[in-house]
Formats: sequence, C-alpha cells, structure tokens
Amino acid sequence: MVFLLGDLGAGKSTLVRAAGRALGVEGPMPSPTFTVVQLHRGRVPVAHLDAYRMAGGVDDEDAELLADAVAGAVAFVEWPEAIAHALPAPRVTIRLEHGGGDRRLVHLSAHDHAMAACLEPST
Repeated sequence: MVFLLGDLGAGKSTLVRAAGRALGVEGPMPSPTFTVVQLHRGRVPVAHLDAYRMAGGVDDEDAELLADAVAGAVAFVEWPEAIAHALPAPRVTIRLEHGGGDRRLVHLSAHDHAMAACLEPST
C-alpha cells in the first residue's frame, strides 16, 4: 500500500504509470479519477486508486469493496485522506511537490521497520 500526496499536477499518476511499467504492466494505464480504481496485470497486480472525488469519505460497504479490490496487489492511492480508514495501513507514503519547471521534489516515508530499512541510503 503506497499513499500518494501532492497537489494537482504534481505527478502522482505519472509516478504510478512508471511504477506499473517497472512491475511489468503493459498497455494503457489511464487515471482512475472517474472510475476510482483501475486494476492492471503485470508481474504482480497493480491497483491504482484515486479518491479525489470521495472527499466525503466512504461507508462500510464501500470500504469493504475498496479493500477487496486492492487485495494481493501493489496499491497506489492518490488523495488517500478520505478513505485511509477503509484501506490497509500504508507501508510507504510518497509526497510530491512542484520544484520549479519540470522538477519535482519527492519525500518518502516508511510506516514499518522493514520498509524503513529499504529506504535507508546505501553507503
């Protein structure tokens, strides 16, 4: 579970497409803004959720459907604030910021010890 934070146009969907390609997803990877969830087949399944239109939150039934949809997949969640309670806890949060021009600033934070070790700079 990867939570993606950032303003509109920060590059969240672009990052998901790049990660999907790295995980073996072929073909188009449209933004799930209107469908909420897009599932893609690759070496491992990739789920891409966009909760922007769910700012009011979700009820228990919808929460269960979302959790089932991402089960067994590497899940990337844009605008997770409204539905975070309905999903498994994230292992990583990625915050993207505009850095001027085409530059982006990327902030990674881990939510468990194993993932924190993966994010440590190598020497």
